[in-house]
Amino acid sequence: MRIATMVTGHYTCPPPKGVIYAPMLIAKAVAEGLTKKGHKVVFFGPKGSKLKVTKIISGGLKPLRGKKEHQILRDPKIDSAKVANLWDQYLISLIYQEALKGRIDLINIHPIDRALPFGLAIKNIPIVYTLHDPIYPWRAEIFRMFQSKNQYFISISDAQRKPAPNLNWAATIYNGLDLKHFLFNGCPKDYCLFLGRLLPVKGVWEAILATKKAKEKLIIAGIPAEGEYWTKKIKPYLGKDVKYVGFVPQEKIYKYYGEAKALLCPIQWEEPFGLTFIEAMACGTPVIAFDRGSSREVIKNGKTGFVVKNIEEMVKAIKKIDKIKREDCRAWVKKKFTIEKMVENYEKTFYKILAHQPR
Repeated sequence: MRIATMVTGHYTCPPPKGVIYAPMLIAKAVAEGLTKKGHKVVFFGPKGSKLKVTKIISGGLKPLRGKKEHQILRDPKIDSAKVANLWDQYLISLIYQEALKGRIDLINIHPIDRALPFGLAIKNIPIVYTLHDPIYPWRAEIFRMFQSKNQYFISISDAQRKPAPNLNWAATIYNGLDLKHFLFNGCPKDYCLFLGRLLPVKGVWEAILATKKAKEKLIIAGIPAEGEYWTKKIKPYLGKDVKYVGFVPQEKIYKYYGEAKALLCPIQWEEPFGLTFIEAMACGTPVIAFDRGSSREVIKNGKTGFVVKNIEEMVKAIKKIDKIKREDCRAWVKKKFTIEKMVENYEKTFYKILAHQPR
Protein backbone atom coordinates (compact mmCIF):
# COMPACT_ATOMS: atom_id res chain seq x y z
CA MET A 1 0.00 0.00 0.00
CA ARG A 2 1.01 3.61 -0.62
CA ILE A 3 0.03 5.47 2.54
CA ALA A 4 0.25 9.17 3.40
CA THR A 5 0.07 10.25 7.03
CA MET A 6 0.52 13.35 9.18
CA VAL A 7 -0.03 14.58 12.71
CA THR A 8 0.90 18.27 12.97
CA GLY A 9 3.10 21.01 11.68
CA HIS A 10 3.53 22.44 15.16
CA TYR A 11 6.37 20.12 16.18
CA THR A 12 8.91 17.95 14.47
CA CYS A 13 8.38 14.22 14.71
CA PRO A 14 9.51 12.93 17.13
CA PRO A 15 8.79 16.00 19.28
CA PRO A 16 11.61 17.81 21.10
CA LYS A 17 12.53 16.84 24.65
CA GLY A 18 10.06 18.08 27.22
CA VAL A 19 7.07 17.83 24.85
CA ILE A 20 4.62 14.99 25.48
CA TYR A 21 2.30 14.49 22.51
CA ALA A 22 0.75 11.02 22.54
CA PRO A 23 -0.90 11.17 19.07
CA MET A 24 2.50 11.83 17.51
CA LEU A 25 4.12 8.89 19.30
CA ILE A 26 1.33 6.60 18.10
CA ALA A 27 1.43 7.93 14.53
CA LYS A 28 5.21 7.51 14.42
CA ALA A 29 4.97 3.91 15.62
CA VAL A 30 2.28 3.07 13.04
CA ALA A 31 4.15 4.75 10.17
CA GLU A 32 7.44 3.05 10.97
CA GLY A 33 5.73 -0.28 11.65
CA LEU A 34 3.91 -0.28 8.30
CA THR A 35 7.13 0.70 6.53
CA LYS A 36 8.89 -2.24 8.16
CA LYS A 37 6.13 -4.48 6.78
CA GLY A 38 6.98 -3.33 3.25
CA HIS A 39 4.42 -0.60 2.66
CA LYS A 40 5.37 2.75 1.12
CA VAL A 41 4.65 5.29 3.83
CA VAL A 42 5.11 9.00 3.20
CA PHE A 43 5.08 11.11 6.36
CA PHE A 44 4.16 14.80 6.10
CA GLY A 45 5.77 16.88 8.84
CA PRO A 46 7.80 20.06 9.36
CA LYS A 47 11.50 20.35 8.63
CA GLY A 48 13.65 18.43 11.09
CA SER A 49 11.31 15.43 11.35
CA LYS A 50 13.15 12.12 11.36
CA LEU A 51 11.39 8.79 10.92
CA LYS A 52 12.19 5.40 9.45
CA VAL A 53 9.67 5.72 6.61
CA THR A 54 9.77 5.68 2.83
CA LYS A 55 9.80 9.46 2.51
CA ILE A 56 9.29 12.64 4.55
CA ILE A 57 7.70 15.67 2.89
CA SER A 58 7.83 19.04 4.65
CA GLY A 59 7.20 21.46 1.80
CA GLY A 60 9.80 23.67 3.46
CA LEU A 61 7.55 24.20 6.48
CA LYS A 62 9.41 25.10 9.68
CA PRO A 63 7.89 23.82 12.96
CA LEU A 64 5.62 26.34 14.63
CA ARG A 65 6.83 25.42 18.10
CA GLY A 66 9.65 23.45 19.69
CA LYS A 67 13.02 24.44 21.07
CA LYS A 68 12.17 27.97 20.00
CA GLU A 69 8.96 29.39 18.64
CA HIS A 70 8.59 30.44 15.03
CA GLN A 71 9.05 34.18 14.57
CA ILE A 72 5.46 34.56 13.33
CA LEU A 73 4.27 33.92 16.90
CA ARG A 74 6.09 37.03 18.11
CA ASP A 75 3.77 39.34 16.22
CA PRO A 76 1.59 41.06 18.86
CA LYS A 77 -1.35 41.17 16.42
CA ILE A 78 -1.28 37.45 15.71
CA ASP A 79 -4.41 35.32 15.75
CA SER A 80 -2.72 32.22 17.16
CA ALA A 81 -5.71 29.91 16.56
CA LYS A 82 -5.82 30.76 12.85
CA VAL A 83 -2.06 30.34 12.49
CA ALA A 84 -2.18 26.95 14.22
CA ASN A 85 -4.93 25.75 11.87
CA LEU A 86 -3.22 26.99 8.73
CA TRP A 87 0.11 25.46 9.76
CA ASP A 88 -1.48 22.01 9.79
CA GLN A 89 -3.61 22.67 6.73
CA TYR A 90 -0.50 23.50 4.71
CA LEU A 91 0.75 19.95 5.23
CA ILE A 92 -2.71 18.52 4.55
CA SER A 93 -2.81 20.42 1.24
CA LEU A 94 0.51 18.82 0.28
CA ILE A 95 -1.00 15.40 0.93
CA TYR A 96 -3.89 16.10 -1.42
CA GLN A 97 -1.55 17.38 -4.10
CA GLU A 98 0.23 14.03 -3.97
CA ALA A 99 -3.11 12.20 -3.99
CA LEU A 100 -4.30 14.07 -7.09
CA LYS A 101 -1.15 12.94 -8.88
CA GLY A 102 -2.09 9.31 -8.20
CA ARG A 103 0.79 8.66 -5.83
CA ILE A 104 -1.27 7.66 -2.79
CA ASP A 105 -3.73 4.80 -2.14
CA LEU A 106 -4.89 5.79 1.34
CA ILE A 107 -4.54 8.79 3.65
CA ASN A 108 -4.32 8.47 7.45
CA ILE A 109 -4.71 11.80 9.25
CA HIS A 110 -4.66 12.51 12.97
CA PRO A 111 -5.72 16.23 13.33
CA ILE A 112 -9.25 15.51 12.09
CA ASP A 113 -10.77 18.93 12.79
CA ARG A 114 -8.32 20.61 10.42
CA ALA A 115 -8.62 18.02 7.69
CA LEU A 116 -12.35 17.32 7.30
CA PRO A 117 -13.14 20.04 4.72
CA PHE A 118 -10.45 18.64 2.42
CA GLY A 119 -12.11 15.22 2.54
CA LEU A 120 -15.15 16.39 0.60
CA ALA A 121 -12.95 17.55 -2.29
CA ILE A 122 -11.53 14.14 -3.24
CA LYS A 123 -14.01 11.28 -3.50
CA ASN A 124 -11.91 8.46 -4.96
CA ILE A 125 -9.26 8.10 -2.22
CA PRO A 126 -10.08 6.77 1.26
CA ILE A 127 -9.26 9.11 4.11
CA VAL A 128 -8.92 7.51 7.53
CA TYR A 129 -9.00 9.66 10.64
CA THR A 130 -7.56 8.36 13.91
CA LEU A 131 -9.43 10.04 16.77
CA HIS A 132 -7.42 10.74 19.92
CA ASP A 133 -9.82 13.02 21.82
CA PRO A 134 -13.28 12.59 23.33
CA ILE A 135 -16.16 13.16 20.93
CA TYR A 136 -18.08 16.01 22.49
CA PRO A 137 -21.62 16.67 21.13
CA TRP A 138 -20.48 19.63 19.03
CA ARG A 139 -17.72 17.54 17.45
CA ALA A 140 -20.13 14.68 16.70
CA GLU A 141 -22.40 17.11 14.87
CA ILE A 142 -19.51 18.46 12.79
CA PHE A 143 -18.23 14.96 11.97
CA ARG A 144 -21.69 14.01 10.69
CA MET A 145 -21.90 17.24 8.67
CA PHE A 146 -18.70 16.41 6.76
CA GLN A 147 -19.33 12.66 6.48
CA SER A 148 -18.86 11.07 3.03
CA LYS A 149 -18.43 7.49 1.82
CA ASN A 150 -14.66 7.80 1.39
CA GLN A 151 -14.03 9.11 4.91
CA TYR A 152 -13.54 6.60 7.72
CA PHE A 153 -12.97 6.84 11.47
CA ILE A 154 -10.73 4.80 13.77
CA SER A 155 -11.49 4.94 17.48
CA ILE A 156 -8.90 4.13 20.14
CA SER A 157 -11.56 2.55 22.38
CA ASP A 158 -15.18 1.46 21.97
CA ALA A 159 -16.13 3.88 24.74
CA GLN A 160 -14.87 6.78 22.63
CA ARG A 161 -17.58 6.04 20.03
CA LYS A 162 -20.60 6.35 22.34
CA PRO A 163 -21.48 10.00 21.56
CA ALA A 164 -21.47 9.27 17.80
CA PRO A 165 -22.26 5.57 17.21
CA ASN A 166 -23.44 6.04 13.62
CA LEU A 167 -20.29 7.50 12.07
CA ASN A 168 -18.49 5.57 9.34
CA TRP A 169 -16.37 3.61 11.81
CA ALA A 170 -13.66 1.41 10.29
CA ALA A 171 -12.28 -0.15 13.48
CA THR A 172 -11.33 0.29 17.11
CA ILE A 173 -7.57 0.00 17.37
CA TYR A 174 -5.98 0.24 20.79
CA ASN A 175 -2.76 2.18 21.25
CA GLY A 176 0.36 0.07 21.59
CA LEU A 177 3.70 0.16 23.39
CA ASP A 178 7.23 -0.86 22.56
CA LEU A 179 7.70 -3.13 25.56
CA LYS A 180 11.48 -2.90 25.53
CA HIS A 181 11.13 0.66 26.85
CA PHE A 182 8.94 -0.44 29.78
CA LEU A 183 10.83 -2.84 32.01
CA PHE A 184 9.00 -5.14 34.38
CA ASN A 185 9.49 -4.64 38.13
CA GLY A 186 8.16 -7.32 40.45
CA CYS A 187 9.36 -5.62 43.66
CA PRO A 188 7.79 -2.15 43.97
CA LYS A 189 8.48 0.42 46.64
CA ASP A 190 5.93 1.70 49.11
CA TYR A 191 4.26 4.55 47.24
CA CYS A 192 1.42 5.25 44.82
CA LEU A 193 1.98 7.26 41.66
CA PHE A 194 0.15 9.95 39.75
CA LEU A 195 1.71 10.66 36.36
CA GLY A 196 0.34 12.95 33.68
CA ARG A 197 -0.82 16.46 33.03
CA LEU A 198 -1.55 18.32 36.24
CA LEU A 199 -5.08 19.31 35.27
CA PRO A 200 -8.44 19.04 37.04
CA VAL A 201 -9.73 16.55 34.43
CA LYS A 202 -6.89 14.18 35.33
CA GLY A 203 -7.83 14.13 39.02
CA VAL A 204 -4.57 15.07 40.75
CA TRP A 205 -6.36 16.50 43.77
CA GLU A 206 -8.54 13.40 44.07
CA ALA A 207 -5.42 11.19 43.99
CA ILE A 208 -3.97 13.24 46.86
CA LEU A 209 -7.14 12.86 48.94
CA ALA A 210 -7.32 9.11 48.29
CA THR A 211 -3.75 8.45 49.41
CA LYS A 212 -4.15 10.61 52.48
CA LYS A 213 -7.27 8.69 53.50
CA ALA A 214 -5.51 5.40 52.80
CA LYS A 215 -2.45 6.64 54.75
CA GLU A 216 -0.16 5.97 51.79
CA LYS A 217 2.61 7.96 50.13
CA LEU A 218 2.10 9.59 46.74
CA ILE A 219 4.54 10.73 44.09
CA ILE A 220 3.22 13.22 41.53
CA ALA A 221 5.03 13.49 38.19
CA GLY A 222 4.11 15.82 35.36
CA ILE A 223 4.84 19.02 33.54
CA PRO A 224 5.33 21.90 36.02
CA ALA A 225 2.05 23.62 36.68
CA GLU A 226 0.96 27.16 37.38
CA GLY A 227 -2.32 28.82 38.21
CA GLU A 228 -5.08 28.45 40.76
CA TYR A 229 -5.45 24.66 40.54
CA TRP A 230 -1.77 24.17 41.37
CA THR A 231 -1.62 26.79 44.14
CA LYS A 232 -4.89 25.78 45.86
CA LYS A 233 -5.40 22.10 45.11
CA ILE A 234 -1.89 20.61 44.89
CA LYS A 235 0.85 22.75 46.38
CA PRO A 236 -0.64 22.98 49.92
CA TYR A 237 -0.52 19.18 50.26
CA LEU A 238 3.11 18.71 49.21
CA GLY A 239 5.41 17.43 51.94
CA LYS A 240 6.80 14.24 53.39
CA ASP A 241 4.03 11.95 52.12
CA VAL A 242 3.10 13.79 48.91
CA LYS A 243 6.09 14.60 46.70
CA TYR A 244 6.21 16.37 43.36
CA VAL A 245 9.13 15.30 41.16
CA GLY A 246 8.39 17.45 38.10
CA PHE A 247 8.50 16.34 34.49
CA VAL A 248 9.90 12.84 33.92
CA PRO A 249 11.53 12.30 30.49
CA GLN A 250 10.32 9.31 28.47
CA GLU A 251 13.57 7.40 28.89
CA LYS A 252 13.20 7.43 32.70
CA ILE A 253 9.46 7.01 32.99
CA TYR A 254 9.58 3.22 33.43
CA LYS A 255 11.50 3.64 36.70
CA TYR A 256 8.67 5.60 38.34
CA TYR A 257 6.01 3.24 37.01
CA GLY A 258 7.90 0.11 38.05
CA GLU A 259 8.66 1.26 41.58
CA ALA A 260 5.07 2.31 42.33
CA LYS A 261 2.68 -0.08 44.08
CA ALA A 262 -0.20 1.41 42.05
CA LEU A 263 -0.93 4.10 39.48
CA LEU A 264 -3.85 6.29 40.54
CA CYS A 265 -6.09 7.73 37.80
CA PRO A 266 -9.18 9.34 39.35
CA ILE A 267 -10.08 10.82 35.96
CA GLN A 268 -12.78 13.49 35.78
CA TRP A 269 -13.52 13.15 32.06
CA GLU A 270 -14.31 10.49 29.46
CA GLU A 271 -10.75 9.27 28.87
CA PRO A 272 -10.56 8.07 25.22
CA PHE A 273 -7.82 5.55 25.99
CA GLY A 274 -5.33 6.26 28.76
CA LEU A 275 -1.77 5.66 27.59
CA THR A 276 -0.54 5.86 31.21
CA PHE A 277 -2.76 2.85 32.01
CA ILE A 278 -0.88 0.52 29.70
CA GLU A 279 2.53 2.05 30.42
CA ALA A 280 2.09 1.32 34.13
CA MET A 281 0.74 -2.19 33.58
CA ALA A 282 3.62 -2.97 31.21
CA CYS A 283 5.97 -2.34 34.15
CA GLY A 284 3.87 -4.62 36.34
CA THR A 285 2.08 -1.82 38.16
CA PRO A 286 -1.70 -2.18 38.63
CA VAL A 287 -3.94 0.78 37.84
CA ILE A 288 -6.78 2.15 39.95
CA ALA A 289 -8.99 4.40 37.84
CA PHE A 290 -12.38 6.02 38.06
CA ASP A 291 -15.08 4.42 35.91
CA ARG A 292 -14.97 6.93 33.06
CA GLY A 293 -14.30 6.55 29.35
CA SER A 294 -12.14 3.57 28.40
CA SER A 295 -11.22 2.43 31.93
CA ARG A 296 -13.17 -0.83 31.80
CA GLU A 297 -11.76 -1.72 28.38
CA VAL A 298 -8.11 -1.06 29.14
CA ILE A 299 -7.98 -2.26 32.76
CA LYS A 300 -9.04 -5.82 33.53
CA ASN A 301 -10.97 -5.10 36.70
CA GLY A 302 -9.76 -7.23 39.61
CA LYS A 303 -6.95 -8.73 37.53
CA THR A 304 -4.70 -5.82 36.46
CA GLY A 305 -6.13 -3.18 38.76
CA PHE A 306 -9.48 -1.80 39.90
CA VAL A 307 -12.12 0.39 38.27
CA VAL A 308 -13.86 2.43 40.97
CA LYS A 309 -16.58 5.06 41.16
CA ASN A 310 -15.33 7.49 43.80
CA ILE A 311 -12.57 8.37 46.27
CA GLU A 312 -13.94 6.04 48.96
CA GLU A 313 -13.78 3.06 46.58
CA MET A 314 -10.30 4.12 45.50
CA VAL A 315 -9.14 4.05 49.12
CA LYS A 316 -10.48 0.49 49.50
CA ALA A 317 -8.76 -0.53 46.26
CA ILE A 318 -5.42 0.89 47.42
CA LYS A 319 -5.64 -1.19 50.58
CA LYS A 320 -6.09 -4.43 48.62
CA ILE A 321 -3.69 -3.67 45.76
CA ASP A 322 -1.31 -6.41 46.91
CA LYS A 323 -3.89 -8.97 45.74
CA ILE A 324 -3.08 -8.03 42.11
CA LYS A 325 -0.28 -10.12 40.58
CA ARG A 326 2.13 -7.80 38.83
CA GLU A 327 2.96 -10.53 36.30
CA ASP A 328 -0.69 -10.48 35.20
CA CYS A 329 -0.44 -6.75 34.44
CA ARG A 330 2.55 -7.28 32.14
CA ALA A 331 0.92 -10.27 30.45
CA TRP A 332 -2.28 -8.28 29.78
CA VAL A 333 -0.37 -5.54 27.97
CA LYS A 334 1.68 -8.09 26.04
CA LYS A 335 -1.56 -9.72 24.85
CA LYS A 336 -3.51 -6.61 23.82
CA PHE A 337 -1.47 -3.40 23.77
CA THR A 338 1.83 -3.81 21.92
CA ILE A 339 3.09 -1.82 18.95
CA GLU A 340 3.12 -5.04 16.92
CA LYS A 341 -0.57 -5.66 17.63
CA MET A 342 -1.45 -2.05 16.86
CA VAL A 343 0.42 -1.99 13.53
CA GLU A 344 -1.09 -5.33 12.52
CA ASN A 345 -4.59 -3.97 13.18
CA TYR A 346 -3.93 -0.81 11.17
CA GLU A 347 -2.66 -2.91 8.28
CA LYS A 348 -5.75 -5.16 8.34
CA THR A 349 -8.07 -2.16 8.55
CA PHE A 350 -6.40 -0.33 5.66
CA TYR A 351 -6.56 -3.43 3.46
CA LYS A 352 -10.24 -3.86 4.29
CA ILE A 353 -11.02 -0.23 3.45
CA LEU A 354 -9.18 -0.41 0.11
CA ALA A 355 -10.99 -3.62 -0.80
CA HIS A 356 -14.38 -1.91 -0.38
CA GLN A 357 -13.49 1.54 -1.69
CA PRO A 358 -15.12 2.23 -5.08
CA ARG A 359 -12.75 3.45 -7.77
